[in-house]
Amino acid sequence: MDGILALAADNLLSPIILFFALGLLAAFARSDLSIPEAIAKGMSIYLLFAIGFKGGVSVADHGIDQTLLLSLVAGLILSFAIPLIAFALLRAMTRLDVTDAAAVAGHYGSISIVTFVAATSVIGSAGLSSEGYMVAVAAVMEAPAILSALWLIARFGKSSAEMEEGLMREILLNGSIVLLVGSFLIGWITGAEGMAMISPLIVAPFQGVLCLFLLDMGLVAGRGLRDARGVLTPGVFLFGVIMPPIGASLGLLAGLLLGRSTGGVVLFMTLCASASYIAVPAAMRVALPEANPSVYLTLSLGVTFPFNLTLGIPLYLAVASAVTGG
Repeated sequence: MDGILALAADNLLSPIILFFALGLLAAFARSDLSIPEAIAKGMSIYLLFAIGFKGGVSVADHGIDQTLLLSLVAGLILSFAIPLIAFALLRAMTRLDVTDAAAVAGHYGSISIVTFVAATSVIGSAGLSSEGYMVAVAAVMEAPAILSALWLIARFGKSSAEMEEGLMREILLNGSIVLLVGSFLIGWITGAEGMAMISPLIVAPFQGVLCLFLLDMGLVAGRGLRDARGVLTPGVFLFGVIMPPIGASLGLLAGLLLGRSTGGVVLFMTLCASASYIAVPAAMRVALPEANPSVYLTLSLGVTFPFNLTLGIPLYLAVASAVTGG
């Protein structure tokens, strides 16, 4: 246990975590520190492009085989199943109505690509590697959770609730998904030769850009927490803290059953523990406009995202290392 806690403490002192914490503290202190929206969006585009391309190159090196296909299937199943667990917990722990509970649950079956990127950086700093195709698993876990949320509404909410026209377009053509999947495919097609051509852009600057991006995310999350005290009832807040470890436990089980590396297990845990704050909110605006954005955005971005960045990822790494011996 002491070794696990020591490993977690070491990773809490990594630059990406500390820059995120700096953003949180600056927001709570009402500092005028800010990053222009255009620059923040540019950094987001860069990170999605870089992680997608590098994942595609790794798949090109690895090749398509049973391990890749099983990982994709596991990701799909988990993305469908996790919202059901989240919905049951929300109904038991909070006073949220069916619509808000289903909307929140959909965020927890989907993934946060920024949390995934941060976990990739942390395991790299720890000297571990992971299966490159995990970025493909991240991509397939975006949409199924949204469909689970809609099923929950149809089953427990208004019987007339149906998928709005244009929802699938909103899901599949969401900018983050298009860029992630597109970069992945280009990296897969071009392979090592493509990586050699653009590695000065996507390898050396990656860590620095990630630090600046997480500084901005810390500012955003801190301001959301500061301004959403009425939304965060004790039950709602507790859900945002206990749901990530529950999801991570399922990811740990999946990673172990599939025989993934220590780094791959950490990424499975992180994907299952994270909550979307980009793709799913966009879809919820179309599918469930009556759901309260202040609830699902505050939980996903203001509670679960900081939890995963500051405590979750280091603990997932520590647990995976202890279990796998990595």
